Amino acid sequence: MSRDEQLKLRWELIVDKLSKQFADGDTLDLDAIIYLIGVQELGQFDKKFKKDHKLDLMHIAICRLLEPYGYYEFDYFDEDGWPHYIIKEQLPPLKAGEQSVLMKEAIVSYFMESKYIE
Repeated sequence: MSRDEQLKLRWELIVDKLSKQFADGDTLDLDAIIYLIGVQELGQFDKKFKKDHKLDLMHIAICRLLEPYGYYEFDYFDEDGWPHYIIKEQLPPLKAGEQSVLMKEAIVSYFMESKYIE
């Protein structure tokens, strides 16, 4: 099986599992999954977040997801428990499709590392 086919199958498995677990079977999109990862990384599961905090949660997730690629590095937790990252290397200019593939690869790696999928 090619790398692209394997990524596609793993991505579909993640979308299916998370959609059943968090969206009553509605299909979650990439942004919704990034948001869920942000909530996971923050660890404050019982809070309701305002719109600006939702964007912050997505930023946390993106930093965490791209950390293994060398783009970000964890720096510290602030007094409210929010993780902060520093930029190690600027992301190269990517087309929308390339950004999507990079994020899907990073998300698949994240969930394989956590043993959510194999």
